[in-house]
Amino acid sequence: MTDQDIVVSQRVRELHARMTVDEKLAQLVGYWVDQGNEVVAPMSGEKVATARYETVTAHGLGHLSRVYGTRPVEPIERARWLWLEQARLREQSRLGIPAIVHEECLTGLAAWKAATFPTPLAWGAAFDPELVREMGELIGDSMRALGIHQGLAPVLDVVRDARWGRVDECIAEDPYVVGTIGTAYVQGLQKAGVHATLKHFVGYSASQAGRNHAPVHAGQREINDVLLPPFEMAIRDGGARSVMNSYAEIDGEPVGGTPRYLTDILRTRWGFDGVVVSDYFAVEFLHSMHDVAVDPGAAADLALRAGIDVELPNGDAFAAPLAARVASGETDIALIDRAVLRVLAQKEELGLLDETFDTPPTAIDLDSPEHRAVAHRLAAESVVLLTNDGVLPLAGTTRSIAVIGPNADSSEALMGCYSFANHVLAFHPEVPLGFEIPTILDALRAELPGAEIVHETGCAVEGTDRTGIPAAVAAARSAEVAIVVVGDRAGLFGRGTVGEGNDVESLELPGVQRELIEAVAATGTPVVVIVVTGRPYVLDWALSGPVGAVLQTFFPGEEGSAALAAIVSGREAPSGRLPVSMPRSAGAQPYSYLHPRLGGPSDITSVDSTPVFPFGHGLTYTSFSREALVVDGPVAAGSAFTARVRVLNTGDRAGTDVVQLYARDVVASVTRPLAQLVAYQRVELEPGEEVTVQFTVPAAALAFTGTDGERIVEAGDIELWVGPSCATKEATAALVLTGTTHVLTAADGRIGAAQIERVVASV
Repeated sequence: MTDQDIVVSQRVRELHARMTVDEKLAQLVGYWVDQGNEVVAPMSGEKVATARYETVTAHGLGHLSRVYGTRPVEPIERARWLWLEQARLREQSRLGIPAIVHEECLTGLAAWKAATFPTPLAWGAAFDPELVREMGELIGDSMRALGIHQGLAPVLDVVRDARWGRVDECIAEDPYVVGTIGTAYVQGLQKAGVHATLKHFVGYSASQAGRNHAPVHAGQREINDVLLPPFEMAIRDGGARSVMNSYAEIDGEPVGGTPRYLTDILRTRWGFDGVVVSDYFAVEFLHSMHDVAVDPGAAADLALRAGIDVELPNGDAFAAPLAARVASGETDIALIDRAVLRVLAQKEELGLLDETFDTPPTAIDLDSPEHRAVAHRLAAESVVLLTNDGVLPLAGTTRSIAVIGPNADSSEALMGCYSFANHVLAFHPEVPLGFEIPTILDALRAELPGAEIVHETGCAVEGTDRTGIPAAVAAARSAEVAIVVVGDRAGLFGRGTVGEGNDVESLELPGVQRELIEAVAATGTPVVVIVVTGRPYVLDWALSGPVGAVLQTFFPGEEGSAALAAIVSGREAPSGRLPVSMPRSAGAQPYSYLHPRLGGPSDITSVDSTPVFPFGHGLTYTSFSREALVVDGPVAAGSAFTARVRVLNTGDRAGTDVVQLYARDVVASVTRPLAQLVAYQRVELEPGEEVTVQFTVPAAALAFTGTDGERIVEAGDIELWVGPSCATKEATAALVLTGTTHVLTAADGRIGAAQIERVVASV
């Protein structure tokens, strides 16, 4: 593709025609202002920018990197600085082109005093795209008000191995859930006028042994059928305007250095016409980590040819090294022209070419009641009740409660790796969080004012110190019920138990937390375990016997404690479902419920990989029946089918079911998963209430990569079922796809629509 093939406005063409080489290169780099020694990006401590800001911006600038998210700065004061800097770029650079300001926004805007929402794995547990879309718009509104134009989210990596440290940044192990919820976030953010950046394209989560930055050995079928679909949905259905490359090397080819993914698939196959930005330092990594480029200049050339348009966060390769290659004739200026046109088109689309920057904001509420209301709803919907012998909800007569565990009285334990608190404020312990985030202990005391609550830590999240366990046991023995709050502490690169660079070999709870739970349970006091983590852990030992109930929550954010307390008391009911399988052991990894017959247990192996709880599992405080699944058919392989199922609340209190429609291709030309989610819908029902849920599902939901490498839908028999998880076939039906094999095109849809008819039924 040449620069003449890129569709841009006449204004952009004329602006580009006036540019010198230096001015062009300036548009292709970012500058990380005020970067100190805080390790808030991979190897950033070794790569602090050395060039002076004024020197770098003499010819303009492509991006300003993390203006708000590097240090705790007062947002309004920082906004005034930013408006002045943008005005300076307009007035003092020859062409007067402002910079795009980008920022992290995975659990909310990464800025001091901004709302912190649940981590993406909690989004997946909620199974509620509409609520995620609402959250995305709120985050986008905050960003746009502060002069931020591009958000580095969502993460659309499909979970493949729970040992990987970045699991909490992902949405689910199912590409359809990742795609629908990720697309909703994109739509919300971009409705607010902020460009979403899909990451990490592609394959990052499939790293060898769950290690960060490790090689990926995925075949093309896994890439096409599991790893790519969420990105395709977010681009085709969500209209995402930016993509960030993966650090991964797939079968020996770094994604950032080959056109196979960033050009052939992204642009030629899918028609993406936005901008590709590098993950931080990814261009230079082609030289220093992948060893496929002799120096940073050669790495810049490889990246441009692959399809990367902008180097972030600085110009380590795209600035001086690339300028030298252009001057010597080693790099064709046409490669640079192509990228510059895309960047200028993005700036025009964002309104930057007309922005005057004369009125910075004078006041802003980054954590408004509306932010907190959405944060609470999402946190509550994401709590998964794994098991319950009746101890939950707590009886109103409960008068003494022992609240125990390292995460019971910790606000930081409620937030993910990319929250501002754990990402940045961890380096500034003297700075307050800047927003309210009560601990679970605080929330339980507020929720249950009539109960006497005593607290003992018992042990730390990490380490082997057991000296606090006897006091915890004594507290539990004297209480009517013990609530033990355990789990993770999110951080980066060895600081914490989960998060970027914090990969693990074991999936046992960190430290001696299991010993703490077992010691408390041995007292005979009824025990509720609340697990606050960024990944699923092996918990089979806690799911029976003396432990009465287990609640799993994935870093639920600023309102997470209030949501958990309301669920414990029964004022609210749990409705989350597992977005990842609950592992049997670390040795069973990598694992996905999307496995063919040979990927499960059998008589020809002594190892059972069956998860403790399957994908989609989650209990409520009521019960549901799912009956009479009816499927219209037969239908052509290139068409769509309609499925209807009756769902009835058979319990004595209101509750929410997540209706899950699964499919299995009975016989196919290649091996297919034994279960595959093709549609889902949250349904709230009063006691005795019945609804009919109708799904319209494109047959493209059943597509796979055939033997010739094309994505196809084959004619044949399809088994369908609805159940409480992927593993239980409560209501079943058969579908026949007819006709010839259908080859997928851009016209094939992927998102199934749900319609709900309500009737009142007697139980």
